[in-house]
Amino acid sequence: MATELDKVEIVTVGVGWTGGIIAAELAKEGAQVVGLERGKGRSTEDFQHIHDEYRYAIRYELMQDLSRETITFRNHRDERALPMRQLGSFLLGEGLGGAGVHWNGQTWRFLPYDLEIKSKTDERYGENKLGDDYTLQDWGISYDELEPYFYQFEKTAGISGEENPKGAPRSNPYPTPPMKETPITQRFKDAANNLNLNPFHIPSGNLSETYENPDGETINQCQYCGFCERFGCEYGAKSTPNMTVIPTALGTDNFELRMHSNVTELMYDGDTVTGVRYTDLQTGEEFIQPADIVVLTSYVMNNARLLLNSGIGRPYDPETRSGVIGKNYCYQILPGANGFFEEEKFNTYMGAGSLGAAVDDYNGDNFDHSDVDFIHGGVTTITQTGQRPINNNTVPNDTPNWGAEFKSQSIKYYHRVLAVGAQGASMPHRNNYLSLDPDYKDIFGQPLLRMTYDYTEQDRKLHDYLSEKCAEIAREMGADNVEPREISDHYNIVPYQTTHNTGGVIMGADPDTSAVNNYLQMWDVDNLFVVGASAFAHNGGYNPTGTVGALAYRAAEGIKKFREENGQLVQGKRSSKQV
Repeated sequence: MATELDKVEIVTVGVGWTGGIIAAELAKEGAQVVGLERGKGRSTEDFQHIHDEYRYAIRYELMQDLSRETITFRNHRDERALPMRQLGSFLLGEGLGGAGVHWNGQTWRFLPYDLEIKSKTDERYGENKLGDDYTLQDWGISYDELEPYFYQFEKTAGISGEENPKGAPRSNPYPTPPMKETPITQRFKDAANNLNLNPFHIPSGNLSETYENPDGETINQCQYCGFCERFGCEYGAKSTPNMTVIPTALGTDNFELRMHSNVTELMYDGDTVTGVRYTDLQTGEEFIQPADIVVLTSYVMNNARLLLNSGIGRPYDPETRSGVIGKNYCYQILPGANGFFEEEKFNTYMGAGSLGAAVDDYNGDNFDHSDVDFIHGGVTTITQTGQRPINNNTVPNDTPNWGAEFKSQSIKYYHRVLAVGAQGASMPHRNNYLSLDPDYKDIFGQPLLRMTYDYTEQDRKLHDYLSEKCAEIAREMGADNVEPREISDHYNIVPYQTTHNTGGVIMGADPDTSAVNNYLQMWDVDNLFVVGASAFAHNGGYNPTGTVGALAYRAAEGIKKFREENGQLVQGKRSSKQV
């Protein structure tokens, strides 16, 4: 039998960027907050021997234990889903700080176009440009409303950057200057300028200088060691929840952090959520933590899964298009081109997670889509993240996958290949969604989350377009041989692509077509907030963390209001038909 604990005001499920922001902001206001994190504690001291590519980048030391919980996957809803038994396409974080510990640090603001994508696309190109199967919708908030929260996150994280000529408008400059210019980034910028594009340095959570944030937390200067993604930072020079919002929350004495606490159920009485049920993974004991306010701040998959397993919200049905929980699951495509140089060598082994240059000329609606059969685009970049030897063997396409020639070409091109890539936006489709698996369960006997996802015609056309644009830049950079990337026939969950999963508990202005309002408060349950990229109604052409951070600060403000007012914070606008 579960032990019922004393009631607290607020409980968060997960303590990464979103859980840390909620905890810090509410604890500073005097609220008593409990943070439940199923992983172990981690700090800079734990990362002093982190330069082990095999342990962390190949064997995924910092990632989720799939023997306890995983997801199942299928491309189409007429297939049986099978469990993902090894991490592949994306890397689910686990432990204090979540995926915010091992991210690369690219920190973007989604474009104004993103937040009102349905209205702006219809206005410029006519209604329903993509067709009826794409469940495109606005987010229920404008960029002007969200802009102060973007800056609040950037100040907390000390983001290093410079003005983006084609990006979202800013009211303030970045807190710290951009990262170093290198021969690689300068060559990209020169090529972009020659093509009449508008290059700039990537906004970075690897800081160009030591920085003290408004809460008094210090983030150190990046050392350009080349061990960012999949690794914790041994220098404390990467903006993470562990360096910023978590110590701020703990410093208030109003925040209690409980590690190894795996939440399995939200206690729902049909009207409100009264608390959560969780298991201590070290002792096996089960507890019920009552709370006035419950905030889901875990990863995209788990936010949706907990709602579905707890019977909260209306599960999405792709056949009827009714329901909202699990709807609009999106990912990203990765167009690009590899440029091979026969004579020149580049210092690619040094770098940082967000060291790079970009152009936004092909992102959002920054170019006319009247004569193409797709919408949106993606940021186009070159990055210098540090080419480690095991995972970096880029060779020309006609090279065998094994043997003497593969080894010879791997050595030859290790310092002679530069990749220009793009993060292609992902538009929601009626057949891409999250649901509960009817066959597979986790160690607690709870149904696993089932992902149904495949590439769409929108994805294929955008991929081809952006890959050719990347190839143009690579040619202008002087590559002797340029090979544009090709998209596979179907999405494959096995090879790593990107940990930019979104949707499933989407935000909007209409309770019939969205799960949460623009404070990320559930339409159906007033005292439940669901914070994270699960709220994205589609995925834009950037890394999502900057927008996740902005939405978390917006949600924190909403929770402050709810403490005073109770009830729904936003008046829903129901449409005459469901999308």
